[in-house]
Amino acid sequence: MINGIAPFVWILLGAIVVLLPGIVMLLGRGGPRDERGRKIFQFRPVRRLFGLMLVLLGGVSGLLALSLVQFFRLTADESVARIEIRQLAEGQFQVDASAPGSGTRQYVLYGDQWQIDARVVRWKVPALMAGAPPLYRLERLSGRYSDAAREATATRSVHALDDWPAPDLASLKKNFPNWFPFVDVQFGSGAYMPLFDGARYQVYMDPRGALFVRPDGEATAEGLKRLGW
Repeated sequence: MINGIAPFVWILLGAIVVLLPGIVMLLGRGGPRDERGRKIFQFRPVRRLFGLMLVLLGGVSGLLALSLVQFFRLTADESVARIEIRQLAEGQFQVDASAPGSGTRQYVLYGDQWQIDARVVRWKVPALMAGAPPLYRLERLSGRYSDAAREATATRSVHALDDWPAPDLASLKKNFPNWFPFVDVQFGSGAYMPLFDGARYQVYMDPRGALFVRPDGEATAEGLKRLGW
């Protein structure tokens, strides 16, 4: 950041400053006038060449600014939930889950892993270029087992996240139908991690609409290493 403004903004401004006079020099008319007072187009090699160079420089600078915009978008992960785990018994855990701007809710999960799922709307290029982030709705939090055979017979646990703050995608589509020509795709995204006593996680969504989880603190990171993650 330079004086609180992202670098790509300065590059884009520079591209515009260079591009406009370049276009004038490349395409502008100059020289003598005809009998009606209209300027006569004359090919002035030096001026046209210099104008062409400015246009090319402005175009390259604009592409560089656009590339930086996409780079910053690809690194702008959004935090969507925080998870804290406390073991109650063998294979039974209390999960304290919270979303940014909301209180903590408690859930009981069974298994050796937990999973969070969301429904996502991702936009097409015009909306992406305008800076529209993916829309999401966290739908459920569930326990799972690393052993698929045990998953079929052991105690299952799943909790709907209907009371979590999020846009209602069905209502949005109904109320703002003109937005949805810009929808690229609607899909489900999920992420899971191990359950163990004292674990803390942060759940993020990347700019493409994929959920992923990071350990929140060194203790959780060390616990994951002990489990082979």
